[in-house]
Amino acid sequence: MSQTRRLAAILAADVAGYSRLMGADEEGTLKRLAAIRTELTDPKIAKHHGRIVKTMGDGLLVEFASVVDALRCAAAIQTAMAERNMAVASDDRIEFRIGINVGDIVAEDGDIFGDGVNVAARLEALAEPGGICVSARVQEDAAGKIDLAFEDIGEQSLKNIVRPVRVYRVRLASVSAAMARPALALPDKPSIAVLPFANLSGDPEQEYFADGMVAEIITALSRIRWLFVIAPSSSFTYKGQAVDVKRVGRELGVRYVLEGSVRKAAGRVRITAQLIDAASGAHLWADRFDGSLEHVFDLQDQVATSVAGVIEPTLQAAEIARSAARPTNDLTSYDLYLRALPNCLSWDRKRINTALDLLE
Repeated sequence: MSQTRRLAAILAADVAGYSRLMGADEEGTLKRLAAIRTELTDPKIAKHHGRIVKTMGDGLLVEFASVVDALRCAAAIQTAMAERNMAVASDDRIEFRIGINVGDIVAEDGDIFGDGVNVAARLEALAEPGGICVSARVQEDAAGKIDLAFEDIGEQSLKNIVRPVRVYRVRLASVSAAMARPALALPDKPSIAVLPFANLSGDPEQEYFADGMVAEIITALSRIRWLFVIAPSSSFTYKGQAVDVKRVGRELGVRYVLEGSVRKAAGRVRITAQLIDAASGAHLWADRFDGSLEHVFDLQDQVATSVAGVIEPTLQAAEIARSAARPTNDLTSYDLYLRALPNCLSWDRKRINTALDLLE
């Protein structure tokens, strides 16, 4: 066995959430990964003069002679994957995390070893799905040579690496643009999306309760005839994500968002919920509910009924306030109805006449 040392740029990549994807659809995931390698990653690596050292299930280790080539290859892969994922539901997306380092490596029988490789693997673990993290040396070597922006995220203590490593996150504007969904037009009547409730129990088995709670609330809200409620199949695409409520409003075309959490401890459960105006981000209502898990389905029914009962007048008041603030030349029939509603409940003749005028 012969060993040689050389300086190289090392790219390490793996699939974010690989175990979850395999658990949901092992055969389908493997087929999609094979197609991605054949159609996308392998051709781009070859185009940028990289050598695939080895594959590791969901991961790749690639060697480049040039830092610039390694960065260009990583950016090309992430941009292409973002475009490929645009039509795929969030839970089904295959997204890579990529780390790049440059350093001294030991080459032996086609494989490579050393701290240069280890640091690249640790940087990959720091990257977000669809993102790229690089060492300070990579950033320095690429400065002025490539049209990419870098965000300094400071010195990081990496597992099994003696010294802290200064890490930069690559900003990919093209990826952000590709992943952005077009804003949907708001429906004619008030609209709401109930996001998956966060399971704060630390027990994955409680996911069923949190998801069931959301389903019950959606069913209860759907009985309010004047309210447009987004189906679970759409709102559940945000499960497990830290979401921006304003973005959810734009992407789903809703004015209001309900989010919450479930926490279980010692046979008791606490459910919190909050109603948010998606346009402004303002909190309109929040409350919590406590109960016993002995009668779990009764508790779900009770909470769903309570939430729907509170949300209906809260939304109605918000809609009246929103309509009153709009200029007269921009009022729809529904807005006129909402402005008339509080006057209809009065015994004052002037207010009743105002209501009649608005309704006409």
